Amino acid sequence: MNFKPQLFEKKDYATRIMHDDSNAAHQLAMQINQLLPASMSNRPIVFVCIGTDRSTGDSLGPLVGTLLEEKKLSSFYVYGTLENPIHAVNMTEKLVEIQKKHSNPFIIGIDACLGRLKSVGVVQVGEGPVKPGAGVNKELPEVGHMHITGIVNVSGFMEFFVLQNTRLHLVMSMAKTIADGIYHASLAYQPKRMFSRLELDAEKA
Repeated sequence: MNFKPQLFEKKDYATRIMHDDSNAAHQLAMQINQLLPASMSNRPIVFVCIGTDRSTGDSLGPLVGTLLEEKKLSSFYVYGTLENPIHAVNMTEKLVEIQKKHSNPFIIGIDACLGRLKSVGVVQVGEGPVKPGAGVNKELPEVGHMHITGIVNVSGFMEFFVLQNTRLHLVMSMAKTIADGIYHASLAYQPKRMFSRLELDAEKA
Protein backbone atom coordinates (compact mmCIF):
# COMPACT_ATOMS: atom_id res chain seq x y z
CA MET A 1 0.00 0.00 0.00
CA ASN A 2 1.29 3.41 -1.00
CA PHE A 3 -0.07 6.23 1.20
CA LYS A 4 1.42 9.00 -0.94
CA PRO A 5 -0.55 9.04 -4.21
CA GLN A 6 0.07 12.76 -4.58
CA LEU A 7 3.56 11.89 -5.80
CA PHE A 8 1.90 10.44 -8.89
CA GLU A 9 -0.98 12.91 -9.14
CA LYS A 10 1.45 15.76 -9.75
CA LYS A 11 3.24 14.05 -12.62
CA ASP A 12 2.09 15.21 -16.05
CA TYR A 13 2.53 11.81 -17.64
CA ALA A 14 0.20 9.95 -15.25
CA THR A 15 -3.11 9.04 -16.86
CA ARG A 16 -6.17 8.95 -14.61
CA ILE A 17 -9.09 6.69 -15.52
CA MET A 18 -12.30 6.25 -13.52
CA HIS A 19 -12.66 2.49 -13.07
CA ASP A 20 -16.39 2.39 -13.86
CA ASP A 21 -16.23 4.36 -17.11
CA SER A 22 -17.76 2.32 -19.93
CA ASN A 23 -14.46 2.17 -21.84
CA ALA A 24 -12.09 2.19 -18.84
CA ALA A 25 -10.46 -1.16 -19.69
CA HIS A 26 -9.86 -0.03 -23.28
CA GLN A 27 -8.29 3.25 -22.14
CA LEU A 28 -6.12 1.38 -19.68
CA ALA A 29 -4.95 -1.10 -22.35
CA MET A 30 -3.99 1.72 -24.72
CA GLN A 31 -2.04 3.55 -22.04
CA ILE A 32 -0.20 0.41 -20.96
CA ASN A 33 0.87 -0.39 -24.50
CA GLN A 34 2.06 3.18 -25.04
CA LEU A 35 4.43 2.85 -22.08
CA LEU A 36 5.68 -0.70 -22.69
CA PRO A 37 8.96 -1.21 -24.58
CA ALA A 38 8.64 -2.19 -28.23
CA SER A 39 7.58 -5.82 -28.54
CA MET A 40 10.59 -6.57 -30.75
CA SER A 41 12.88 -5.75 -27.83
CA ASN A 42 11.94 -9.12 -26.35
CA ARG A 43 12.19 -7.81 -22.79
CA PRO A 44 10.05 -9.92 -20.45
CA ILE A 45 7.05 -7.91 -19.27
CA VAL A 46 6.48 -8.62 -15.59
CA PHE A 47 3.54 -7.40 -13.49
CA VAL A 48 4.26 -7.26 -9.76
CA CYS A 49 0.96 -7.03 -7.88
CA ILE A 50 1.61 -5.72 -4.37
CA GLY A 51 -0.60 -6.08 -1.33
CA THR A 52 -2.19 -8.46 1.13
CA ASP A 53 -5.52 -10.23 1.50
CA ARG A 54 -5.48 -9.44 5.22
CA SER A 55 -6.66 -5.88 4.56
CA THR A 56 -9.61 -5.11 2.28
CA GLY A 57 -8.18 -1.86 0.98
CA ASP A 58 -4.74 -3.35 0.41
CA SER A 59 -6.05 -6.39 -1.48
CA LEU A 60 -6.23 -4.63 -4.86
CA GLY A 61 -2.84 -5.91 -6.04
CA PRO A 62 -3.33 -9.60 -5.20
CA LEU A 63 -6.89 -9.49 -6.56
CA VAL A 64 -5.54 -8.20 -9.89
CA GLY A 65 -2.84 -10.87 -9.84
CA THR A 66 -5.37 -13.64 -9.22
CA LEU A 67 -7.66 -12.42 -12.00
CA LEU A 68 -4.71 -12.25 -14.41
CA GLU A 69 -3.56 -15.73 -13.41
CA GLU A 70 -7.01 -17.04 -14.32
CA LYS A 71 -6.78 -15.38 -17.75
CA LYS A 72 -3.53 -17.26 -18.51
CA LEU A 73 -1.77 -14.42 -20.33
CA SER A 74 0.59 -15.50 -23.09
CA SER A 75 2.65 -12.29 -23.36
CA PHE A 76 3.08 -11.18 -19.74
CA TYR A 77 4.32 -12.68 -16.47
CA VAL A 78 2.40 -12.07 -13.24
CA TYR A 79 3.59 -12.21 -9.62
CA GLY A 80 1.52 -11.51 -6.52
CA THR A 81 -1.84 -13.25 -6.03
CA LEU A 82 -4.24 -13.94 -3.18
CA GLU A 83 -2.59 -17.34 -2.75
CA ASN A 84 0.98 -16.04 -3.03
CA PRO A 85 0.94 -12.32 -2.21
CA ILE A 86 3.87 -9.93 -2.42
CA HIS A 87 3.93 -7.66 0.63
CA ALA A 88 6.25 -5.86 3.03
CA VAL A 89 7.61 -9.04 4.59
CA ASN A 90 8.68 -10.86 1.42
CA MET A 91 9.01 -8.09 -1.16
CA THR A 92 12.79 -7.84 -1.31
CA GLU A 93 13.12 -11.60 -1.62
CA LYS A 94 10.49 -11.77 -4.39
CA LEU A 95 12.10 -8.97 -6.40
CA VAL A 96 15.46 -10.72 -6.25
CA GLU A 97 13.76 -13.93 -7.39
CA ILE A 98 12.15 -12.13 -10.34
CA GLN A 99 15.47 -10.61 -11.42
CA LYS A 100 17.11 -14.04 -11.30
CA LYS A 101 14.31 -15.70 -13.24
CA HIS A 102 13.98 -13.12 -16.03
CA SER A 103 16.66 -11.42 -18.08
CA ASN A 104 16.35 -7.62 -17.97
CA PRO A 105 12.62 -7.60 -17.15
CA PHE A 106 10.41 -4.56 -17.69
CA ILE A 107 8.43 -4.40 -14.45
CA ILE A 108 5.02 -2.84 -13.87
CA GLY A 109 4.18 -2.29 -10.20
CA ILE A 110 0.50 -2.53 -9.22
CA ASP A 111 -0.61 -1.25 -5.83
CA ALA A 112 -3.50 0.34 -3.97
CA CYS A 113 -3.23 3.86 -2.61
CA LEU A 114 -5.25 6.47 -0.74
CA GLY A 115 -6.10 9.90 -2.10
CA ARG A 116 -8.63 12.72 -2.19
CA LEU A 117 -12.31 11.94 -1.82
CA LYS A 118 -13.07 12.98 -5.40
CA SER A 119 -10.35 10.62 -6.68
CA VAL A 120 -11.61 7.43 -5.02
CA GLY A 121 -12.16 4.85 -7.75
CA VAL A 122 -9.54 6.33 -10.07
CA VAL A 123 -6.88 4.13 -11.67
CA GLN A 124 -3.57 5.88 -12.38
CA VAL A 125 -1.12 4.70 -15.03
CA GLY A 126 2.26 6.25 -15.65
CA GLU A 127 6.01 6.02 -15.84
CA GLY A 128 8.09 5.39 -12.76
CA PRO A 129 7.78 3.01 -9.82
CA VAL A 130 5.39 2.57 -6.94
CA LYS A 131 6.83 3.12 -3.47
CA PRO A 132 5.28 0.50 -1.18
CA GLY A 133 5.73 0.41 2.57
CA ALA A 134 5.20 4.11 3.23
CA GLY A 135 2.31 3.34 5.51
CA VAL A 136 4.15 0.77 7.61
CA ASN A 137 7.31 2.82 8.09
CA LYS A 138 9.43 0.29 6.24
CA GLU A 139 12.22 0.99 3.82
CA LEU A 140 11.11 -1.12 0.89
CA PRO A 141 12.47 -1.00 -2.65
CA GLU A 142 10.65 0.97 -5.30
CA VAL A 143 8.92 -1.35 -7.74
CA GLY A 144 8.55 -0.95 -11.46
CA HIS A 145 9.60 0.93 -14.55
CA MET A 146 5.95 1.99 -14.72
CA HIS A 147 3.05 1.84 -12.29
CA ILE A 148 -0.66 1.15 -12.08
CA THR A 149 -2.24 2.38 -8.87
CA GLY A 150 -5.85 2.38 -7.72
CA ILE A 151 -7.16 4.95 -5.25
CA VAL A 152 -9.34 2.83 -2.98
CA ASN A 153 -10.17 5.28 -0.18
CA VAL A 154 -9.48 8.66 1.41
CA SER A 155 -6.10 9.55 2.89
CA GLY A 156 -5.13 11.84 5.73
CA PHE A 157 -6.31 10.23 8.96
CA MET A 158 -6.00 6.76 10.53
CA GLU A 159 -4.96 5.12 7.29
CA PHE A 160 -4.90 1.56 8.62
CA PHE A 161 -8.44 1.95 9.96
CA VAL A 162 -9.52 3.38 6.60
CA LEU A 163 -7.98 0.44 4.77
CA GLN A 164 -9.69 -2.09 6.99
CA ASN A 165 -13.03 -0.40 6.31
CA THR A 166 -12.67 -0.03 2.56
CA ARG A 167 -15.54 -1.61 0.65
CA LEU A 168 -14.55 -4.90 -0.98
CA HIS A 169 -17.06 -4.22 -3.77
CA LEU A 170 -15.11 -1.13 -4.85
CA VAL A 171 -11.74 -2.88 -4.65
CA MET A 172 -13.04 -5.88 -6.60
CA SER A 173 -14.60 -3.66 -9.27
CA MET A 174 -11.33 -1.77 -9.69
CA ALA A 175 -9.36 -5.02 -9.82
CA LYS A 176 -11.60 -6.35 -12.60
CA THR A 177 -11.14 -3.18 -14.64
CA ILE A 178 -7.35 -3.26 -14.22
CA ALA A 179 -7.16 -6.98 -15.05
CA ASP A 180 -9.37 -6.52 -18.14
CA GLY A 181 -7.20 -3.63 -19.29
CA ILE A 182 -4.01 -5.67 -18.90
CA TYR A 183 -5.63 -8.62 -20.68
CA HIS A 184 -6.56 -6.45 -23.68
CA ALA A 185 -3.06 -4.95 -23.66
CA SER A 186 -1.61 -8.48 -23.80
CA LEU A 187 -3.64 -9.28 -26.93
CA ALA A 188 -2.13 -6.30 -28.72
CA TYR A 189 1.39 -6.92 -27.43
CA GLN A 190 2.79 -9.97 -29.20
CA PRO A 191 6.58 -10.29 -28.88
CA LYS A 192 8.58 -13.27 -29.98
CA ARG A 193 8.48 -16.19 -27.55
CA MET A 194 10.40 -15.20 -24.42
CA PHE A 195 12.13 -17.81 -22.33
CA SER A 196 12.99 -17.29 -18.69
CA ARG A 197 16.38 -18.31 -17.41
CA LEU A 198 14.85 -21.29 -15.63
CA GLU A 199 13.17 -22.44 -18.84
CA LEU A 200 16.44 -22.21 -20.75
CA ASP A 201 18.25 -24.15 -18.05
CA ALA A 202 15.54 -26.82 -18.11
CA GLU A 203 15.87 -27.20 -21.87
CA LYS A 204 19.63 -27.65 -21.57
CA ALA A 205 19.27 -30.30 -18.85
